[in-house]
Amino acid sequence: MNQLYPIFLKVHQLNILLVGGGNVGTEKLEFLLKSSPKAQVTAVSREFSESFISLASKTDTVTMIEDVYHEKYLGAKHLVIAATDDKAVNKQIHDEAKDRYLLVNVADTPTLCDFYLGGIVTKGNLKVAISTNGKSPTAAKRLRQLLEEVLPEELDELLDNLNAYRDTLKGDFEYKVKAMNEITKGLVNKD
Repeated sequence: MNQLYPIFLKVHQLNILLVGGGNVGTEKLEFLLKSSPKAQVTAVSREFSESFISLASKTDTVTMIEDVYHEKYLGAKHLVIAATDDKAVNKQIHDEAKDRYLLVNVADTPTLCDFYLGGIVTKGNLKVAISTNGKSPTAAKRLRQLLEEVLPEELDELLDNLNAYRDTLKGDFEYKVKAMNEITKGLVNKD
């Protein structure tokens, strides 16, 4: 049973530590920047791959530090992603992050994750997150691709129109919810 609680984080307002600058670190950075191009990331690695450097250089919100991991890098961070190729270092990062009550994701180790970086579909202001509870990132990827194909580009225009309509509504919260439910029921009407 999937007991995860989905939330959408404003990672452009949070400080993220990403430890690892190889293939897995690049994948994690790519995921963060695709979903939130202004994600605030401090990346620490003994060395960074060319693909990591290329990706990080496309934004001014990623800081790269060539160094081995040290607990001092956890200071003033909100989220931690451990993506080194050393399981002992990843476990150390996890343990030291948990000692500071930080949320941590250890790549390819679901038991050491407080959160997963799932599949995300974005159509303008609409964002849909997909989770397989860490069981199959590949399945999440395929579902993401399917939703990207079937969700129309016009959804963003619809959301803007619904927002404008909501702003015109007078009355209490209950009235507004009822009015918005009425106008949007056709979105899922299967007739």
